[in-house]
This record gives sequence, structure tokens and C-alpha cells, in this order.
Amino acid sequence: MGRLAARRLVFAGPVLMVVTFGVFAVAAASPFDPVKAYAGTAALGADAETLARLRENLGVDQPFTSRWWNWLTSALGGDLGYSTVLRQPVTQVIGERLVWSALLCTLAFLVAVVAGTVLGVLAARRPGSWLDRAVTSLAYILEAAPVFWIALLAVWLFALQLGLFPAGGLTDTASEVVTPGQVAGHVVLPAGVLALSQLPWFTLYVRQGVGDALAEDPVRGARARGLSERTVLLGHALRSGLLPVLTLIGSRVPELITGALLVETVFSWPGIAAATVEAATAVDFPLLAALTTLATAAVLLGNLLADLLYGLFDPRVRFRDM
Repeated sequence: MGRLAARRLVFAGPVLMVVTFGVFAVAAASPFDPVKAYAGTAALGADAETLARLRENLGVDQPFTSRWWNWLTSALGGDLGYSTVLRQPVTQVIGERLVWSALLCTLAFLVAVVAGTVLGVLAARRPGSWLDRAVTSLAYILEAAPVFWIALLAVWLFALQLGLFPAGGLTDTASEVVTPGQVAGHVVLPAGVLALSQLPWFTLYVRQGVGDALAEDPVRGARARGLSERTVLLGHALRSGLLPVLTLIGSRVPELITGALLVETVFSWPGIAAATVEAATAVDFPLLAALTTLATAAVLLGNLLADLLYGLFDPRVRFRDM
């Protein structure tokens, strides 16, 4: 496990460098002007000399390769730069928002894994039954539905029509203090929508894995020995059927981040994904590079976690072969 993790960490360095270089290159080719985004309406009446001086102060008058190299060397020393759109150091932006994105994504992922496992097992018990058809049909519908559409529908139904949950934000409008109770009430809708966007994959994978395991010889032998159906299902088929889900964990991280970006935007959730949208529209180079690096690192760690879990739970896999 240590050697596998070390190889992945060595590989992660060049990947992160290439990703950040690509961010600066794409941002430099963007039609958006970071100077006008920074100055706002004041840029409309400013003369060319003032805009040129502001461009020099922001450092956007240099080639993107120079900006990338300066940012990279500073980032290696712990300085991620200054966000021009949020008017804060990038480390402060990430520190204030990371905890809320982590809370949202963790809750959504746990709900999706648990609910998907339960629904997948129930569907796999009796293939072709009405329950199996209902679960798989629901999974395919949710898989095809855009996450922003589900988010808007949830706001309309549960917030506007029924009034069960707040429509957005982290706390109540009149509150100046963040309390656990308010956060718990406000996180229900965004976490539920994000969980629904991930639910179909886990449901279908568990259904397929457990269904295949129930047809294998070891499970048939367990039934022939007189073991109860519950023991056969939970003790034999479920353990074998969950192995493909372990590899799914790592592959769903990019989709989870993308879904979080849309969900945080719809629900005005003050997380990392919402800051990414602001950084992209304002061509905030330091913030955009830092957030993209953070998302890439999360994807790489998710893939590493999936490989480690698969090697631990599947005796047929040896870490030196991975």
C-alpha cells in the first residue's frame, strides 16, 4: 500500500503542473478581460492609460507562461496569490469555503452510497419483479435528468410550494451568526439534490454486482447448505457484489465536483464550487488555478482510495500488481 501511494504521489506532481499550465493557457485565451472584471463599472469611463496601469498592477500584461511560472513558484512556497474578484488572499478564500463544500459533498456521497446500496440489493433479490423494474426505471430517469433541473425543481417544490426547507444560503437572512441548527436546515436540499445526482450509479452497480453474485456457485452452495436467505444475501452476495462499487467511488469524484458546482450555484451555498464560477467569469488567474489544482488533487486521491479499498477487500488483487 505504501509503495502504491508513493508511486501515485510522484505521478501527481507532473499532472498538477500540467493542469495548472492548462488553466493559465485557457484563461489567457478567454474573451473575458480580467481588468474590466476587476474594475467593474468604473472601467467604462477609464482612459487607456489608467487601464494599462491597472493591467500592470494586476500582472496580466505579462505572457501567460510568465504568470504561470510566477504563480507556481510562489505556490510551492505556500503563497497562492491574491484573488482579484473576492479581494482576499486565495488561502483565505479556500479556508473559509472548503469546510462547507466538504460538508455538502460528504453528506451527499454518504447518502448516495447507502441509499444506492439498499435500493440495488432490493432490486437484485428478485430480478424482473415490479420492485426491480421500479428501482431501475427511477435510476435511469435520475441518470438522464440534469442536476440543475433537479435543483430548481426541489427549490420550487420543497421551498416555494411546501415551505419545508429554505431556498438557499447557509443561514437565515436575518441571522448574523452561523449555528449548527440553521446549517442543518439549509444543507438538506442541496445535499439531497447532489445525492440524487449520484444515486443512479451506485444503485445500478450494486444491482448488477449482487445479481451476478447470487448466480455464482459459492452462493448456490450456501443456499444448498441450508443457510437463510438473509445470510446468503448479506454474508455472501453483498460482499462480492460491492467490489465493483469500490472502483466507482474514485470515478464518481469528478462528477461529484461538477454536480457540486451547479448545486452550490443554484442554492447560493458558500462553497469552493461557487467561488470557481466567480473566478472563471472574472478570469481570476490565482484563484482559478488554486481551485482547479484542489479539484484535480481530489480526483487523484479518490482514484487512489478506490484502488486501496479494492486491494484490501478483494483477496484476488495484489498491491504489487497495481
